[in-house]
Amino acid sequence: LETRIEGRPVLSSWDALGDYLQAAMAHSSVEEVRVLFLNAKNMLLANEAMWRGSVDEASVHVREVISRAIALGATAIIIVHNHPSGDPSPSQQDIRLTRDLIDAGRHMKVTVHDHVIVGAQGRSSMKALGLI
Repeated sequence: LETRIEGRPVLSSWDALGDYLQAAMAHSSVEEVRVLFLNAKNMLLANEAMWRGSVDEASVHVREVISRAIALGATAIIIVHNHPSGDPSPSQQDIRLTRDLIDAGRHMKVTVHDHVIVGAQGRSSMKALGLI
């Protein structure tokens, strides 16, 4: 699945992206946060594991995400993390982090396309849920 994503517009195939993320992250025993960095044509520049946390928490620093996006020349990002509990529903902390990233990114010309959460019970998209 990863080869179907690399070198292609990520946003042209949400199903393939979701399948890849689900397979790669849903069954981890600790929270992991990945960031997909995209160029202006939504081509994948980098897919980086930025943090690993505990069973129910991963520390994410808005400044580090935006700084990395700028260093890579990314104009957009997709945040992805897993919930080891299996429930992909976003927490209030997830929503707050996403909104903070959107606010910081707006000032630096980095768009947050989505925040996807995966778990053994499925996946959720904050954009699809109307949370961003």
